[in-house]
Amino acid sequence: MLRINNLLRFPKIKSKPYERLVLNEKSRFDLIIVSQLTDHLRRSLLSRFVFFRNLLRRSMSQMRQFLFKIPESLDDLPLWKQRVQFKMASKRINKELRDLQRDPPVSCSAGPVGDDMFHWQATIMGPTDSPFSGGVFLVSIHFPPDYPFKPPKVSFRTKVYHPNINSNGSICLDILKEQWSPALTISKVLLSICSLLTDPNPDDPLVPEIAHTYKTDRVKYESTARSWTQKYAMG
Repeated sequence: MLRINNLLRFPKIKSKPYERLVLNEKSRFDLIIVSQLTDHLRRSLLSRFVFFRNLLRRSMSQMRQFLFKIPESLDDLPLWKQRVQFKMASKRINKELRDLQRDPPVSCSAGPVGDDMFHWQATIMGPTDSPFSGGVFLVSIHFPPDYPFKPPKVSFRTKVYHPNINSNGSICLDILKEQWSPALTISKVLLSICSLLTDPNPDDPLVPEIAHTYKTDRVKYESTARSWTQKYAMG
């Protein structure tokens, strides 16, 4: 009778299989959650990729407009390079014009001729401690398309009796040739020309005859320079 009762009893569920069953169910649940999170993360990353791709495309489009046109072949590269340099030169020239208007150099002024930003005219007052005192000298400035990587062409329109300035108005000044640097500006160039009027460099002359007079007969040099100033720069 005891054995029959024992057989009729419900078997006991052992703890370890039960725990293993619960863990399996939990694992399935976690797997579902991870899968959903993975899908969400994938969609989020995809949407961000699309966003940044469109942003990059807009940026490239704006860059193309700024640089006029990105060359499609090597044959178009020289023209594209010229356009980029022209754009950079225009930006630099406009900046220098604003700086000159805000803080002009002593006894100097400069600005564009008409609407051509690459052609300026400058005015230099003769330094008081030189034979050019009282004169008003006109100077022509032409900016190259690749300015400031190449120096501007500066020349006097007013005749000057000076060993470093010839009859065509050309100026022998190192910063306008081999000593030019993109860090220089038209303001600094004009100040250097004023300094050259006060202190000529007869050892590197553009007009050897005037340099010889300057070295051997300073009185005659200053008298002639003063006479030219009255004749050509005070009219």
